[in-house]
Amino acid sequence: MKNRFLPLLITAITLLTGCDRNLDIVNPNQATTQSFWKTAEDALAGVNAVYSTTHRGNISRWMLFYYIIRSDEGRSQSPATDIVNNMDQFLITDYNYGNAYGVWNDNYIGINRANQVIDNVPTISMDETLKQRYIGEAKFLRAMYYFHLATLFGNVPLVLQTAVVGDKPASATQAQVWAQIEKDLTEAATGLPTTYGNTDLGRATKGAAFALLARAYFQQKKYTESLVPLQWLAEGDGKTIYALMPNYRDNFLITSENNKESVFEWQFELNPAEYTDDDTETPNQNYGTSIAQFFGPSGIGWSDGEAQRWVTREFNESTTTGARDPRLAASFLYDSTDVRGPAFTQIYGQTFLQRYGTNNQRVWFRKFQNDHWKNEEGYRSPNNWRYIRYADVLLMYAEALNATGKTAQAYAYVDQVRQRAGLAKLSTVKPGLSQAQFLNQLKHERVTELSGEGHRWNDLARWGDLGPQLANRDPAFSTFVKGKSELLPIPQTDRDLNPALTQNPGY
Repeated sequence: MKNRFLPLLITAITLLTGCDRNLDIVNPNQATTQSFWKTAEDALAGVNAVYSTTHRGNISRWMLFYYIIRSDEGRSQSPATDIVNNMDQFLITDYNYGNAYGVWNDNYIGINRANQVIDNVPTISMDETLKQRYIGEAKFLRAMYYFHLATLFGNVPLVLQTAVVGDKPASATQAQVWAQIEKDLTEAATGLPTTYGNTDLGRATKGAAFALLARAYFQQKKYTESLVPLQWLAEGDGKTIYALMPNYRDNFLITSENNKESVFEWQFELNPAEYTDDDTETPNQNYGTSIAQFFGPSGIGWSDGEAQRWVTREFNESTTTGARDPRLAASFLYDSTDVRGPAFTQIYGQTFLQRYGTNNQRVWFRKFQNDHWKNEEGYRSPNNWRYIRYADVLLMYAEALNATGKTAQAYAYVDQVRQRAGLAKLSTVKPGLSQAQFLNQLKHERVTELSGEGHRWNDLARWGDLGPQLANRDPAFSTFVKGKSELLPIPQTDRDLNPALTQNPGY
């Protein structure tokens, strides 16, 4: 059975927002941060609350929109023009835009929950090994939430203690935020186990901390530093824990979650106490995620986000048996998900031809949809979000080796990913690539392996490829402004409340 982290209501101060009250009355029946942290059970509940922040819709839906739709692999044709303008076409005029503000706010909620664990668990009398594990989990998650803020907003407040009324933290530099992420993940790795039993599947491990640390190094182009955690994963102990699933599609099915390729994934589940899958607010609705409903094909979901057609053409290499790359059908729903065409392609129980005719060129992301077990979508999908897969780790390791002058050694790790898809080894079809040529090939390999998984924006940023030149395959980039559009604006509401916050360039 899938593990789930139950939401927990811990009284906390919401960061950077609030209002002055003339009268505050203490509820004697409500737990406070001062009275809550007493036992090992409290510590566990506190850690679970940090995990449950990923269930919040601004993170599990809108943040993924920013990473996927804002990149050149995605687009929006939503009738909601605010989504199109603010989340796809770089036409941001509202610095308090709700979806962006929600992403900012909810990541800080996760950070404040993590801070409470880190501040309070050390004083609890409990098993020391378990205590260090809980603190390690909290540090991993705090680093993860800061990773989101650093890559989306840039220079953000660095808050490392439980928030109190009146806090007005100043903006930190992006370098300072990265340094704290590195510190948290390095410390987390020392207290986290390499694996868990079945009842704790989905919790952060040493491997997850090392993989996210490598990602943090990557976004700073610290390729030499990234080799240490990546070597542990690809050549050391990690090699005995993780492996590629034989069937690529198994990475995106609810029947094969938390498998050996999963380094870290966000846990979602249908609440068994509820019998609806609509958008009516209920106390425990955030067991699931609504990303599948908002990415769902026209007539199935809202279709607010979808894929660019050019991405499907990247899968232009046949397998060693002459078949089409199986990752194409696993990644996208479009007129040729079935290689025989729209009359054979199934879209939630009907053929593409029946639903859309012969001339529809739209493409929808498939990976985290639920078409493998039902013919509709809803607001509470149980399909886990695979945040870090081992295939990504192998491609990162290849990129780091290439960047540090070890191109010949890098081939082996790309070959593992290609061979799982049935493709010939890169070392066979393109031996002897230069460092620049190998990086260009890696850009292709990451599209075909990882499209629609939320990595493309950070890949483009790392490579220095963000810019108006991408308009030839994503027209939205015609409004991209270098030096501005790489980051979202700091919410003006918070700047009004906290003058210590600095706005990002160009806004």
